[in-house]
Amino acid sequence: MKNLIYLAVLVFIVACGKPKDKKAELEQLKKTRTSLDSKIADLEKEVGTKPQQQTVDVAVTEVKPVTFNSYVEVQGKVDAQENVQVSAESPGVITAIYVRAGQNVSKGQVLAQLDNKVLLQNVAQVQTQLDLAKNIFQRQKNLWDQKIGTEVQFLNVKAQRDGLEKQMAVLRSQLSTFRLKSPIAGTVDRMDLKLGQAVSPGMPGITVLNASNLRVKAELAESYGSMVNSGDDVKVIFPDIPDSLNTQVTFASKVIDPSSRSFMVEVKLPPKRSYRPNMLAILKIIDFESKNTLTVPINSIQRSESGEYVFIAEKGKAKRTTIKSGKISAGQAQVLSGLKAGDKVITAGFQDLNDGDLIKI
Repeated sequence: MKNLIYLAVLVFIVACGKPKDKKAELEQLKKTRTSLDSKIADLEKEVGTKPQQQTVDVAVTEVKPVTFNSYVEVQGKVDAQENVQVSAESPGVITAIYVRAGQNVSKGQVLAQLDNKVLLQNVAQVQTQLDLAKNIFQRQKNLWDQKIGTEVQFLNVKAQRDGLEKQMAVLRSQLSTFRLKSPIAGTVDRMDLKLGQAVSPGMPGITVLNASNLRVKAELAESYGSMVNSGDDVKVIFPDIPDSLNTQVTFASKVIDPSSRSFMVEVKLPPKRSYRPNMLAILKIIDFESKNTLTVPINSIQRSESGEYVFIAEKGKAKRTTIKSGKISAGQAQVLSGLKAGDKVITAGFQDLNDGDLIKI
């Protein structure tokens, strides 16, 4: 190498010492360069010098067969199938309240009483008349059985008794309207009535809830009408508790709402103290399932004019592989072709890779 340097210097000195002939000088430099290139190549062969390729750090994921699901996700709310407002059937004043908020009640249990004094007086009066009519009817019937008296007398007495019995039945029915009864078995969720308060029919005052009969209701766009049906598997997520459960769609309406262009789906919930009406719930309804499917992270897939491709790690090098993807769910893409189980897909560091680049995992 020293000899080469000396030769180059000597040539330069000689060239500087001669008269300036541009063509001759150019020819001399070309010969010198050719000689130097030849000697450098010979020395590289002797030393074994080779240009080194840069290694790229990457991360990989091994492709394995899995069960691939895609979901229809929609937000809904918890609804009580039995959630009723108990109100008075007749106007009146509250004279007694028999329950409190949070108390369990049975179906038909009296919750509150309205003032019914006047009606009770009418009942007592009619009852006196009815007792007399029954007594007279029995006496007249005994005579009629002995062929004493006329048939008209017997029929008149019977009609009076029957009329008073019907009148009494009406009065007793009216008495029942002065009592507020629970139409379902459940828990008193709200009590807004007070003693001495005047109420009227339809006026809300007591709420009774059956917390063991809850469901999640949600509306889906009509575009999912062919994908979601009763019996489909669904995951219900309660983000505010937090809690989740796997169950099935209880009901999927076949009717599209013309105003919202959506249809209703319902999912029945098991009894649980933490579930409350109007609570937020997210439904993830499975609309597609495929077993033993290969998947890759969606971010590892690149696209070119010729189609989709990924880089896989093979013998310390990056290999560009053309693939065909399918459905996408939860950041994973279904691979329809191009990969096999065991392939190691490069998921990080692939942005500037080329086919055949050296890699380090």
